Amino acid sequence: MTTLNLNNSSDNYLNHTKGIFSWLFTLDHKRIGIMYLVCVLVAFFLGGVFAMLLRFQLLTPEGTLLTQDQYNQAFTVHGAIMVFLVIIPAIPAALGNFVLPIMLGAKDVAFPRLNLFSWWLWVFGLVFFLIALGSGGIDTGWTFYTPYSIDKASSMGGVIPALIGAFILGFSSIFTGMNFIVTIHRLRPKGMTWFKMPLFLWGTYATAVIQVLATPVVGITLLLLIVERAVGIGIFDPAMGGDPVLYQHFFWFYSHPAVYIMILPAMGIVSELISVHSHRHIFGYKFIAYSSIAIAIFGFLVWGHHMFTAGQSQLMNIIFSLITFSVSIPSAVKVFNWLATMYKGSISWNASMLYGMSFIFIFGIGGLTGLYCATLATDVHLHESYFIVAHFHYTMMGSALIGFIGGIHHWWPKMIGKMYSVFWSRVGWAMVFVGFNMCFFSQFMMGSKGMPRRYAQYAEMPQFQIYHIWSTVGSVIMALGFVLTLLYLLHSIFYGKKAPANPWGGRSLEWQCSSPPPWDNFAEQPEVGDCYDYSVLEWNEEEQGYDWKKDAVHPGE
Repeated sequence: MTTLNLNNSSDNYLNHTKGIFSWLFTLDHKRIGIMYLVCVLVAFFLGGVFAMLLRFQLLTPEGTLLTQDQYNQAFTVHGAIMVFLVIIPAIPAALGNFVLPIMLGAKDVAFPRLNLFSWWLWVFGLVFFLIALGSGGIDTGWTFYTPYSIDKASSMGGVIPALIGAFILGFSSIFTGMNFIVTIHRLRPKGMTWFKMPLFLWGTYATAVIQVLATPVVGITLLLLIVERAVGIGIFDPAMGGDPVLYQHFFWFYSHPAVYIMILPAMGIVSELISVHSHRHIFGYKFIAYSSIAIAIFGFLVWGHHMFTAGQSQLMNIIFSLITFSVSIPSAVKVFNWLATMYKGSISWNASMLYGMSFIFIFGIGGLTGLYCATLATDVHLHESYFIVAHFHYTMMGSALIGFIGGIHHWWPKMIGKMYSVFWSRVGWAMVFVGFNMCFFSQFMMGSKGMPRRYAQYAEMPQFQIYHIWSTVGSVIMALGFVLTLLYLLHSIFYGKKAPANPWGGRSLEWQCSSPPPWDNFAEQPEVGDCYDYSVLEWNEEEQGYDWKKDAVHPGE
């Protein structure tokens, strides 16, 4: 009989050293991942507060809670925080930092000091966003479109600090991507070929490539915008001879690949969730792996579909429309393979699996409604309506964030060493799932009927109030679900049952070390096998977790 590769569980990364400075200046990838997780959740709370302000403003057609200027600032700050500070760094920086080296059987990432520096850059980026709020706010929209971000008479005093913050966050993203690429290339253990890697690593690798190649474009663009606003050199501002459409090209050349910076890691998580919690070998492993790379490539070719109404030539619109339809193919490959994996599986109906299945449902809606946005005839009608708001949130929040929360539940016992409440996690999932769909599905309907986005009042369109009421009630239910999720996870830290090394029956290497992991991850190099072959595991009643079967042949024997 072989056993899991466990270190002395009393000495783990949480208690190996003590004191706040041992965390702030740590080189341990696990602690850096936890610090990212805490910071991202704080930013998520801040962005959520502004989101709730928007929803309560729109509860009545007169919208008396905020003025028009305050409303513009609220949706700008909400969007900027959620995109740059939450969704883009959430999975790669938080869960990726914690899990990726352990999945490789490595001691740490390739460049631990660069990893810590990336976290500090994220903190500095947040500081500049807070400075922007304290300097009068920003009312440009999260895209910082010119001329809104150039006109000093209409834009608030926080534009330049916000641009500097986004510029710094770009460097944090680039350094994280570089670290992950080198780590996956150089620190894979003996026997782990490219097609023996867990699919989460494939998703993270494809994401890292996008981070390194696309982020410099938006960084330089934001720097040019800062120079234009501060010095008055005409680059994008038409009043000074600049071209505002050029800014859109630069911005969306990054921002559409950024969509896949958000989505691809979540897809990697869902591959793990569906396989582990269905206790079935992943179906079509190579197709899922290749589809991650295909999505990353297509992500660089479709930015123009954001600009169908910006004055592009008809030929360019047709070309971008065609390529946009093509993106659905590798995405559909993943969905069909996840469904095939679940077929005849022994499904565990825990929160991780529920979030994984929710991802498939919500991403399906987000992806299919994207076909309307890719079609020239319908996009012209739907552009700048609440249909776009709903599609964006189904794709970004409902997919990327749902995958993120599912990943937190999946790896929480490994990260913290405690189990959370199964009952309350299901209740929290139900509230988030129901609330989300109530909030945003109604926006598809009012958007298709002509409700414009970014309106602070709609007194002349009272027929849309019922949709806004429905959407606001859904947002409240969803927010309460997030609060409940936070409460039972915090409760588990202090009162939860001790987690076994492998509570779910996972087969990849992170489940072969103790929970929480030792500071050096493994006492000796773990053996690599098929990370989706669950036939070698059995339930250990004494440990309340999974262990190797007595007659199982362990890799290397």
